Amino acid sequence: MKKLIASCFAALCLVGGASANTGGPAWDKFPAEKVKDVAALQHGAKLFVNYCLNCHGASFMRYNRLHDIGLTDAQIKGNLMFASEKVGDLMKVAIDPKDAKAWFGANPPDLSVIARSRAGAQGSGADYLYTYLRSFYRDDTRPTGWNNVVFPSVGMPHVLWELQGEQTAHIAQGENGVQHVTLVAPATPGTMSAQEYDDAVADLVAYLQWMGEPAQLQRKQLGIWVLGFLAVLMFLAWRLNSAYWKDVK
Repeated sequence: MKKLIASCFAALCLVGGASANTGGPAWDKFPAEKVKDVAALQHGAKLFVNYCLNCHGASFMRYNRLHDIGLTDAQIKGNLMFASEKVGDLMKVAIDPKDAKAWFGANPPDLSVIARSRAGAQGSGADYLYTYLRSFYRDDTRPTGWNNVVFPSVGMPHVLWELQGEQTAHIAQGENGVQHVTLVAPATPGTMSAQEYDDAVADLVAYLQWMGEPAQLQRKQLGIWVLGFLAVLMFLAWRLNSAYWKDVK
Protein backbone atom coordinates (compact mmCIF):
# COMPACT_ATOMS: atom_id res chain seq x y z
CA MET A 1 0.00 0.00 0.00
CA LYS A 2 2.84 2.41 0.83
CA LYS A 3 4.40 1.69 -2.55
CA LEU A 4 1.10 2.39 -4.34
CA ILE A 5 0.62 5.69 -2.49
CA ALA A 6 4.20 6.74 -3.27
CA SER A 7 3.71 5.85 -6.95
CA CYS A 8 0.50 7.90 -7.16
CA PHE A 9 2.21 10.87 -5.52
CA ALA A 10 5.18 10.66 -7.92
CA ALA A 11 2.90 10.47 -10.94
CA LEU A 12 0.96 13.50 -9.75
CA CYS A 13 4.08 15.54 -9.08
CA LEU A 14 6.05 14.72 -12.25
CA VAL A 15 3.40 14.54 -14.93
CA GLY A 16 1.20 17.30 -13.61
CA GLY A 17 3.39 19.33 -11.30
CA ALA A 18 3.86 22.21 -13.70
CA SER A 19 0.18 22.51 -14.57
CA ALA A 20 -2.30 23.37 -11.87
CA ASN A 21 -5.80 21.94 -11.82
CA THR A 22 -7.16 25.44 -12.33
CA GLY A 23 -5.98 27.96 -14.85
CA GLY A 24 -3.85 27.31 -17.89
CA PRO A 25 -5.16 26.10 -21.26
CA ALA A 26 -8.51 24.34 -21.37
CA TRP A 27 -8.46 20.56 -21.57
CA ASP A 28 -10.07 18.87 -24.56
CA LYS A 29 -12.82 16.39 -23.87
CA PHE A 30 -11.72 12.76 -24.03
CA PRO A 31 -14.17 10.54 -25.98
CA ALA A 32 -15.28 8.44 -22.99
CA GLU A 33 -17.02 5.82 -25.12
CA LYS A 34 -13.56 4.53 -26.07
CA VAL A 35 -13.25 2.82 -22.66
CA LYS A 36 -16.10 0.50 -23.65
CA ASP A 37 -14.57 -0.30 -27.06
CA VAL A 38 -12.53 -3.52 -26.85
CA ALA A 39 -10.74 -2.83 -30.16
CA ALA A 40 -9.74 0.64 -28.92
CA LEU A 41 -8.42 -0.81 -25.65
CA GLN A 42 -6.40 -3.43 -27.51
CA HIS A 43 -4.90 -0.78 -29.80
CA GLY A 44 -4.20 1.41 -26.76
CA ALA A 45 -2.41 -1.48 -25.05
CA LYS A 46 -0.23 -1.92 -28.14
CA LEU A 47 0.66 1.79 -28.18
CA PHE A 48 1.37 1.74 -24.45
CA VAL A 49 3.78 -1.19 -24.71
CA ASN A 50 5.56 0.19 -27.77
CA TYR A 51 5.85 3.85 -26.80
CA CYS A 52 5.37 4.21 -23.03
CA LEU A 53 6.69 1.07 -21.39
CA ASN A 54 10.27 1.85 -22.42
CA CYS A 55 10.51 4.49 -19.67
CA HIS A 56 7.29 4.31 -17.66
CA GLY A 57 6.34 1.20 -15.76
CA ALA A 58 2.90 -0.06 -14.76
CA SER A 59 4.10 -2.04 -11.78
CA PHE A 60 0.61 -2.73 -10.41
CA MET A 61 -0.65 -4.27 -13.66
CA ARG A 62 0.00 -7.81 -14.86
CA TYR A 63 0.13 -8.79 -18.51
CA ASN A 64 -2.42 -11.54 -18.00
CA ARG A 65 -5.01 -8.94 -16.94
CA LEU A 66 -5.20 -8.12 -20.65
CA HIS A 67 -7.39 -11.22 -20.91
CA ASP A 68 -10.16 -8.86 -19.78
CA ILE A 69 -9.95 -6.95 -23.07
CA GLY A 70 -10.07 -10.08 -25.19
CA LEU A 71 -6.39 -10.95 -25.65
CA THR A 72 -5.10 -14.51 -25.38
CA ASP A 73 -1.79 -15.60 -23.87
CA ALA A 74 -0.41 -16.19 -27.36
CA GLN A 75 -1.38 -12.68 -28.50
CA ILE A 76 0.09 -11.12 -25.38
CA LYS A 77 3.37 -13.03 -25.69
CA GLY A 78 3.68 -12.47 -29.43
CA ASN A 79 2.79 -8.78 -29.57
CA LEU A 80 3.04 -7.10 -26.18
CA MET A 81 5.78 -8.72 -24.12
CA PHE A 82 9.29 -7.41 -24.71
CA ALA A 83 10.70 -7.07 -21.19
CA SER A 84 9.21 -10.10 -19.42
CA GLU A 85 9.07 -13.83 -19.89
CA LYS A 86 5.86 -14.85 -18.13
CA VAL A 87 2.34 -13.64 -18.85
CA GLY A 88 1.78 -13.34 -15.12
CA ASP A 89 4.62 -10.82 -14.71
CA LEU A 90 4.03 -7.21 -13.74
CA MET A 91 4.52 -4.51 -16.37
CA LYS A 92 7.81 -3.27 -15.00
CA VAL A 93 10.28 -1.10 -16.89
CA ALA A 94 13.90 -2.05 -17.52
CA ILE A 95 15.34 1.47 -17.41
CA ASP A 96 17.67 2.21 -14.52
CA PRO A 97 16.26 4.96 -12.25
CA LYS A 98 19.67 6.67 -12.07
CA ASP A 99 19.94 6.79 -15.86
CA ALA A 100 16.36 8.06 -16.14
CA LYS A 101 17.06 10.87 -13.70
CA ALA A 102 20.22 11.84 -15.57
CA TRP A 103 18.43 11.88 -18.95
CA PHE A 104 15.10 13.48 -18.01
CA GLY A 105 15.84 15.27 -14.74
CA ALA A 106 13.53 12.97 -12.77
CA ASN A 107 12.58 9.32 -12.74
CA PRO A 108 9.53 8.82 -15.02
CA PRO A 109 6.47 8.00 -12.88
CA ASP A 110 4.62 4.72 -12.82
CA LEU A 111 1.50 4.93 -14.98
CA SER A 112 -0.69 2.33 -13.28
CA VAL A 113 -3.14 4.93 -11.98
CA ILE A 114 -2.05 8.06 -13.85
CA ALA A 115 -5.47 8.61 -15.44
CA ARG A 116 -7.10 8.63 -12.01
CA SER A 117 -4.51 10.90 -10.38
CA ARG A 118 -4.83 13.81 -12.83
CA ALA A 119 -8.51 14.70 -12.40
CA GLY A 120 -9.01 18.38 -11.71
CA ALA A 121 -11.38 21.32 -12.00
CA GLN A 122 -10.93 21.41 -15.78
CA GLY A 123 -11.95 17.81 -16.31
CA SER A 124 -11.07 14.19 -15.71
CA GLY A 125 -7.60 12.70 -15.72
CA ALA A 126 -8.42 11.23 -19.13
CA ASP A 127 -9.20 14.75 -20.43
CA TYR A 128 -5.81 15.94 -19.19
CA LEU A 129 -3.88 13.07 -20.77
CA TYR A 130 -5.81 13.36 -24.05
CA THR A 131 -4.89 17.06 -24.25
CA TYR A 132 -1.33 16.62 -23.00
CA LEU A 133 -0.38 13.97 -25.57
CA ARG A 134 -1.63 16.18 -28.41
CA SER A 135 0.04 19.40 -27.21
CA PHE A 136 3.77 18.82 -27.78
CA TYR A 137 5.66 21.26 -29.98
CA ARG A 138 9.24 21.78 -31.10
CA ASP A 139 11.31 23.95 -28.76
CA ASP A 140 15.06 24.07 -29.34
CA THR A 141 15.60 25.75 -25.98
CA ARG A 142 14.61 22.57 -24.14
CA PRO A 143 17.12 19.73 -23.52
CA THR A 144 14.89 17.21 -25.30
CA GLY A 145 13.95 19.60 -28.11
CA TRP A 146 10.28 19.46 -27.08
CA ASN A 147 7.87 21.45 -24.97
CA ASN A 148 4.19 21.16 -24.12
CA VAL A 149 1.36 23.67 -23.90
CA VAL A 150 -0.35 21.87 -21.02
CA PHE A 151 2.89 21.12 -19.15
CA PRO A 152 5.37 23.97 -19.81
CA SER A 153 9.06 23.02 -19.58
CA VAL A 154 8.18 19.34 -19.61
CA GLY A 155 11.08 16.92 -19.22
CA MET A 156 9.46 14.19 -21.32
CA PRO A 157 10.23 14.11 -25.06
CA HIS A 158 7.44 13.67 -27.59
CA VAL A 159 7.66 9.91 -28.09
CA LEU A 160 4.74 9.92 -30.55
CA TRP A 161 6.17 12.58 -32.86
CA GLU A 162 6.68 10.19 -35.74
CA LEU A 163 2.94 9.52 -35.71
CA GLN A 164 1.79 13.13 -35.26
CA GLY A 165 4.55 15.05 -36.97
CA GLU A 166 6.44 18.05 -35.59
CA GLN A 167 4.12 20.78 -34.37
CA THR A 168 5.49 24.27 -33.89
CA ALA A 169 4.06 27.04 -31.72
CA HIS A 170 3.38 30.75 -31.92
CA ILE A 171 4.20 32.34 -28.55
CA ALA A 172 2.75 35.74 -27.66
CA GLN A 173 3.58 37.73 -24.56
CA GLY A 174 0.44 38.60 -22.62
CA GLU A 175 -0.27 40.75 -19.60
CA ASN A 176 1.85 40.30 -16.47
CA GLY A 177 4.43 38.39 -18.48
CA VAL A 178 2.09 35.45 -19.14
CA GLN A 179 2.89 33.65 -22.38
CA HIS A 180 0.11 32.49 -24.70
CA VAL A 181 1.10 29.50 -26.80
CA THR A 182 -0.81 28.68 -29.97
CA LEU A 183 -0.02 25.42 -31.72
CA VAL A 184 0.68 25.42 -35.44
CA ALA A 185 -0.12 22.41 -37.60
CA PRO A 186 2.87 20.11 -38.22
CA ALA A 187 5.24 21.53 -40.80
CA THR A 188 6.72 18.04 -40.98
CA PRO A 189 3.78 15.63 -41.28
CA GLY A 190 3.73 12.36 -39.39
CA THR A 191 2.69 8.91 -40.54
CA MET A 192 -0.89 9.65 -39.42
CA SER A 193 -3.37 12.33 -40.36
CA ALA A 194 -4.54 14.70 -37.63
CA GLN A 195 -7.75 12.70 -37.14
CA GLU A 196 -5.92 9.38 -37.11
CA TYR A 197 -3.52 10.68 -34.50
CA ASP A 198 -6.34 12.00 -32.31
CA ASP A 199 -8.02 8.58 -32.53
CA ALA A 200 -4.77 6.81 -31.64
CA VAL A 201 -4.22 9.05 -28.61
CA ALA A 202 -7.81 8.46 -27.54
CA ASP A 203 -7.18 4.69 -27.72
CA LEU A 204 -4.01 5.06 -25.63
CA VAL A 205 -5.76 7.20 -23.02
CA ALA A 206 -8.69 4.76 -22.93
CA TYR A 207 -6.24 2.00 -22.09
CA LEU A 208 -4.58 4.12 -19.39
CA GLN A 209 -7.97 4.85 -17.86
CA TRP A 210 -8.99 1.19 -18.03
CA MET A 211 -5.65 0.12 -16.52
CA GLY A 212 -6.25 2.34 -13.49
CA GLU A 213 -9.31 0.23 -12.66
CA PRO A 214 -9.75 -2.82 -14.93
CA ALA A 215 -13.01 -3.76 -13.19
CA GLN A 216 -14.63 -0.34 -13.69
CA LEU A 217 -17.06 -1.46 -16.41
CA GLN A 218 -18.17 -4.50 -14.39
CA ARG A 219 -18.48 -2.28 -11.30
CA LYS A 220 -20.77 0.15 -13.09
CA GLN A 221 -22.89 -2.67 -14.55
CA LEU A 222 -23.14 -4.33 -11.16
CA GLY A 223 -24.13 -1.01 -9.61
CA ILE A 224 -27.09 -0.74 -11.99
CA TRP A 225 -28.26 -4.24 -11.03
CA VAL A 226 -27.86 -3.47 -7.31
CA LEU A 227 -29.89 -0.27 -7.60
CA GLY A 228 -32.56 -2.15 -9.55
CA PHE A 229 -32.69 -4.87 -6.92
CA LEU A 230 -33.00 -2.31 -4.13
CA ALA A 231 -35.83 -0.57 -5.99
CA VAL A 232 -37.76 -3.84 -6.36
CA LEU A 233 -37.07 -4.74 -2.73
CA MET A 234 -38.33 -1.32 -1.59
CA PHE A 235 -41.52 -1.74 -3.63
CA LEU A 236 -42.16 -5.21 -2.15
CA ALA A 237 -41.49 -3.94 1.37
CA TRP A 238 -43.91 -1.07 0.82
CA ARG A 239 -46.64 -3.41 -0.46
CA LEU A 240 -46.01 -5.86 2.40
CA ASN A 241 -46.25 -3.04 4.91
CA SER A 242 -49.52 -1.87 3.36
CA ALA A 243 -50.97 -5.39 3.43
CA TYR A 244 -49.90 -5.96 7.05
CA TRP A 245 -51.46 -2.75 8.37
CA LYS A 246 -54.55 -2.47 6.17
CA ASP A 247 -56.93 -4.03 8.78
CA VAL A 248 -55.48 -2.16 11.74
CA LYS A 249 -57.81 0.60 12.86
